[in-house]
Amino acid sequence: MTAATYDVLGIGNAIVDILAKTEDGFLAEQGMTKGAMALIDEARAAAIYQAMGPAIEISGGSAANTIAGLADLGARTAFVGKVRDDQLGHVFSHDIRAAQVAFATRPASNGPATARCYVLVSPDGERTMNTYLGAAQDLSPADIDPAQIAASSIVYLEGYLWDPANAKEAFLKASQIAHDNKRSVALTLSDAFCVGRYRDEFLDLIRSKTVDLVFANEAELSSLYQTDDFDKALAQLRADASLAVVTRSEKGCVVVSRDKVTAVPAFPVKQVVDTTGAGDLFAAGFLFGTVRGLSHEQCGRLGALAAAEVIQHIGARPQTSLKALAKDAGLPV
Repeated sequence: MTAATYDVLGIGNAIVDILAKTEDGFLAEQGMTKGAMALIDEARAAAIYQAMGPAIEISGGSAANTIAGLADLGARTAFVGKVRDDQLGHVFSHDIRAAQVAFATRPASNGPATARCYVLVSPDGERTMNTYLGAAQDLSPADIDPAQIAASSIVYLEGYLWDPANAKEAFLKASQIAHDNKRSVALTLSDAFCVGRYRDEFLDLIRSKTVDLVFANEAELSSLYQTDDFDKALAQLRADASLAVVTRSEKGCVVVSRDKVTAVPAFPVKQVVDTTGAGDLFAAGFLFGTVRGLSHEQCGRLGALAAAEVIQHIGARPQTSLKALAKDAGLPV
């Protein structure tokens, strides 16, 4: 096997986040489920933008946030995602490259606009997301470069990609190429509602070993196995997955493999400002530890540290050097 050019390559929705603070009453008026992600069309996107308060634009997208976090830790990274050749597409492309991430996906010259996610942040820091996928859902197998996949130690896939058919095919193509080249494949389940839509298919991806490492939070785990009994669901996940990590907010995380269960505490935070990107940055820290050959506990601690940084400010990408924070915490980077 040839040496890897990239530590981690992410494939996901290329999205620009439009964030605004809000009250719970606004969510109720708009018929939104607090803390959830809803897919919306262009008309609904325009209506939400009109109704929401003052906003800021920050490049996002779940897997893209993870890859940006990995780059901040010092990993060699690449990202594959589709934007339109428009203003927000230029914003996304600039930001991901400025984060020292290789990004070469050809933008669409026509069709839907670049994807955007309206992120409404409640006073308690909980985020409610409304996503217009636009050009992101036009990612296709043709956008997957076999040589780039083969040159990546880990290919990280975003569960949200399972919505559009073309992106699903791209996802499966990348996974096959990775395994053909003795590389690993990781999957984040992304959202409990996403799991609800594709439960059987996600379970098949895990059980068939199409993915080697699974990231989930408690809500996603509960949806995957249709039970509120955490221990029961965790036992089922342990039986199905080669390796999995379940994040539990302030309770930290649990790493499960066939031979071991490792609980890792959360890092303390002064104030939760915005939980957007907590899971994404946790995955960044954990994947960084994985490619560096660290123990499950050390991987979990790196994930917890990265998540703690991102929830203490608005936006889903690091504002303080994760590498410096990890060094200060005595973690190997």
